Amino acid sequence: MVSKPDRPSPDLEKYSAPALSKGLDILELLASQTRGLKKAEVAAALERSVSEIYRMLAVLQARGYVMLDPESERYSLTLKMFEMSHRHPPVKRLSAVAGEIMEEYALRLNQSLHLAILHGADILVIAQVDPPDNNITAVRLGARVPISYTASGACLVYQMSKDRIDALCARNENTTPDMLRMFHENVDQVTKSGYCQSASLTIAGIHNVSVPIFSYEGEVAAALTTPYIRRLTSQGDPDVKECRLAMIEAGKRISEALGAGAAFDAPD
Repeated sequence: MVSKPDRPSPDLEKYSAPALSKGLDILELLASQTRGLKKAEVAAALERSVSEIYRMLAVLQARGYVMLDPESERYSLTLKMFEMSHRHPPVKRLSAVAGEIMEEYALRLNQSLHLAILHGADILVIAQVDPPDNNITAVRLGARVPISYTASGACLVYQMSKDRIDALCARNENTTPDMLRMFHENVDQVTKSGYCQSASLTIAGIHNVSVPIFSYEGEVAAALTTPYIRRLTSQGDPDVKECRLAMIEAGKRISEALGAGAAFDAPD
């Protein structure tokens, strides 16, 4: 069921700007939808005619706030809202708090680290740091990757219902039944252990170690991940277990800095 955005209070209606209100209603509605909506669904949810909604969608699309999938005929938000949100204090705070801790652990573990948030059915990398070593494996800042390919994705969605997770994974047509099964195993691992450690589905020899980051409300705000590699020329790198314990520690520190309580006890 599609819920309507909140209406302004009666005290504010005397200052109303109908066209602006319709545009904001559409943005707020689409922000709550993981699969996007067809124009008729938008119109029905907002109790507007299809013709007036279509005009508003056309303007929002032209301004880069909304995109249309020609195959499904569904409208969804673009990254423009995400880019604007980076100028908003809560996101800045997440990046600032995590950035310093990430740099510390990248140096300590001699591994690259990245921070990702959920964006539709993908993870979106919003911060990334590298160690000083010449040989690294890193994920590009701003990269979008289907959740079913990633340990980060398992950490980001593990609080969701199985049906919702399946619906998100189904948006990636390349997700096979075997991949979906492995992804649910990763989700179960996060639920039971507080981390996801799994072989990369995109690069052979990489073991991703990921932990959830929590907001002050106890909800998953982001995922902290390292694509762990073992260098043959280095004698001082920590093994994957040491790396995992350190990542759990780093995740707790970031979560606590955001106001959340301790998420999980580090396993033996």
